[in-house]
Amino acid sequence: MKVCTDSCVFGAYVKVAEAQRILDIGTGTGLLSLMAAQRSKGLVEAVEINPAAQVQALQNFKISKWSDQLKLHSVSLQEFAKYNQQQYDVILSNPPFFLSSLKSTDEAKNAARHTEALFFQEILRFAQQHLTENGKLYLLLPPAEAAIFARLAKAHDLHLAEVLQIFTYHGGKCIRHIQSYTFNAVTAPDVRDFFIREEDKATYTSQFAELLRDYYLIF
Repeated sequence: MKVCTDSCVFGAYVKVAEAQRILDIGTGTGLLSLMAAQRSKGLVEAVEINPAAQVQALQNFKISKWSDQLKLHSVSLQEFAKYNQQQYDVILSNPPFFLSSLKSTDEAKNAARHTEALFFQEILRFAQQHLTENGKLYLLLPPAEAAIFARLAKAHDLHLAEVLQIFTYHGGKCIRHIQSYTFNAVTAPDVRDFFIREEDKATYTSQFAELLRDYYLIF
């Protein structure tokens, strides 16, 4: 499973320094959990249903410097919700999504969006029950899917507080949104732009370099 640049931006962006307990939903190879553990002294728990990803995440956790902070739950989110008794200061997820624009028929698009909505509802139900009063839920999604999630969140008393719009380069297209949600009322979300590369499409921006300095060896 590839380590994507947008996932690295997400892992470096989420505010975890003061969190005592963090949950990574759909950890994959454990990238986001490992990045969170580097900036927090709290416990980082991860949920993953895919067997191959579970093996990789567990291996990555064990050989890291932060293994004592990391815990993997090899179950679905639905199963985890049945026995979990903990509350989390930060819940983060880069959930599986379907790029509906790649589907060839309206029927396929509708099916994909229906599947997304079902899983999004599971995340929201879990967050509503297990996020601390002043905690934050973070999502990384393409713009279209982010809009769907924002609409669904309203029914779960979660308010969109921040949006970081990630662009491939200056003058390029917006590829992802990082969203943060809170139980606290928000008049309007704080929306900002983030550019990975300059207009030459080769040079990293100072914005990117500053955020990823602690993770990328090239800076």
